[in-house]
Amino acid sequence: MYKAVKTILRLLAGAAALLRRLVRRFTIPRQWLLAYLLLIVVPAAVFLYGYYERSAMILKGEVVRTMQQALKQAGSNLSYRLEHIQDLSDAAFMNSNLHSYLSVGADDQSIAIQLQVIKDLRYLVDTVQLNTDVFHVRLFVDKSKLYAGEKINFFALDSLKGRPWYSDIIEANGGIVWTGDYKETYLDVGDVNIFSSARMLRDPNHYDKVSGVLMVDVKENLVSDILSALQFSPGTQVYLVDSSGSVVYHPDKTRIGTVIDRSILDLLKQGSEGIGSLKLDAEVNDVMYTTLPSTGWKLVAQGTESQLSQRAVKLTQRSEWTSLLEYIALFLLLPFVLLTIIVRGMNRRVNHVITVIRKEGTESLKDLSPVNGDFHMLERSVDHLIIRVRTLVEEKYKAQIHEREAQLQALQAQINPHFLYNTLDTINWIAIGKGAADISQMIDSLAKYFRLSLNKGKNIVSVEDELRLAQVYLEIQQSRFPDTFDFQLEIQPGLDAYLMPKLILQPIVENALLHGIRKAKGKRGAIVISVREDSGDLLFTVSDNGIGMDERLSRQLLMEAMPEARNDGSGSGSSYGLFNVNERIKLYAGDHYGISISSQPGAGTTVTVRLKAECEELTRQS
Repeated sequence: MYKAVKTILRLLAGAAALLRRLVRRFTIPRQWLLAYLLLIVVPAAVFLYGYYERSAMILKGEVVRTMQQALKQAGSNLSYRLEHIQDLSDAAFMNSNLHSYLSVGADDQSIAIQLQVIKDLRYLVDTVQLNTDVFHVRLFVDKSKLYAGEKINFFALDSLKGRPWYSDIIEANGGIVWTGDYKETYLDVGDVNIFSSARMLRDPNHYDKVSGVLMVDVKENLVSDILSALQFSPGTQVYLVDSSGSVVYHPDKTRIGTVIDRSILDLLKQGSEGIGSLKLDAEVNDVMYTTLPSTGWKLVAQGTESQLSQRAVKLTQRSEWTSLLEYIALFLLLPFVLLTIIVRGMNRRVNHVITVIRKEGTESLKDLSPVNGDFHMLERSVDHLIIRVRTLVEEKYKAQIHEREAQLQALQAQINPHFLYNTLDTINWIAIGKGAADISQMIDSLAKYFRLSLNKGKNIVSVEDELRLAQVYLEIQQSRFPDTFDFQLEIQPGLDAYLMPKLILQPIVENALLHGIRKAKGKRGAIVISVREDSGDLLFTVSDNGIGMDERLSRQLLMEAMPEARNDGSGSGSSYGLFNVNERIKLYAGDHYGISISSQPGAGTTVTVRLKAECEELTRQS
């Protein structure tokens, strides 16, 4: 802020020096110069300083809100991963054999039964550890068990009683208790920093007796990878605290287990998420937080006010200085030039009048040309200048506000596809768990379809991605209409990296299936998609052996947007207008490119797409 003020003062000093030189050249009267300084220079400087202050406040608010949205998304992602671990723990906990195995004593059963129990428990542990998020599964049991001294997955319960969170596990009475970040030593891998999901197990035959503790361990990087991806201002601290204010994760290991400042803890207790400013160590700190429903922990981002302001300045430093120079030119230089012209004109007029009076007397003044029109034009010009400056200021201010709103909307738009993918992935795992392979395959294909069609908001994709989208779409339709059609892809080698607009082939393939093959008498046919290079252009063809169409209808499809056909319940859906696809191609590549249709009733249809051949590598080099 002080640098900006010093820069403005230097610019004003330079303008003053320029004024002095111009004054000596054009001999502007002192009263005019004083009026110029008081009425134009000083108000302009005050306005520019106020504008800079207001812009800095707005930018800081936008930065803070953007950081809060990013923190909330990171908390949602982390909570989802931890809930997944809890679901695995619940699945193991609900296994009835687990409790019955733990009730088997070392003295009341044969060695054969003991060995079978070990084998079954080993299978249960290995099943849970198959999940990529799970690092280790540990089962703490009574030391009398034959396998209690195995010390890889099975441990004596007494070895756990000295841990600080053992009492919390017992008090939870079977509920899940999450430990903070701590270091654990494993026989097979050595020292590892982990988080653990722990729960108590009871003996089903003696419910008042603790039969063991189940712990599912995850590596620290499950948390650190998500939090380190947050692109906050340098020096911003991002950490996790529990309900008592104890730090359960912090990039600085020495902070783990410490208690946060009381004022920060009071702020965290005000709600599930929020933003606040606190004065800590004689410096104002901005604190943002959100709650992880899975654990009750608070995800906190803490940074000083100067750090956030510094990031706001970096985001728009170039545009702000450009605007500042434009306003200085408008408010200072242009009015001064106009003032100089007016003064010089008036000086010439006065000198001319004085010369005429001295030579010929006052009567000769009647022969001078009138000046009322000139002054009237000057007044109109000044009025127009003031209105224009005011309009430019308002337009620039509104443009910056709209730009910030667009950035927030883009960030929110990035969140929704992640939610969709995560939801589909969850459904997929549920289907796998239920043994429904066909449902799992369908969900997996649908997730691929959405990833390819959304493509992170990009409108230009590679030929490879466009063909994969058409392939995934046809695979989904094969699941809907089994044994009704086949499809084939014929691709000339070397065309995968070429670029093209998104969603060109899929509407054509959809028409071929729903309005060609599905409306045929036998409702069975084949679709062939081919890609080749022709005279420097990309040539796509989509052929089907469906019902076809007459020449008049094929021409009409490309000349106007066809109205949607009524859904007759056959699953054919609505007719997608090829007119829109053809127009998109022409807007992208030019009028020489587009769609052509070759079809006859009963003989199938072939749709040809011609596009400009643009390679992704050439585009990057240019």
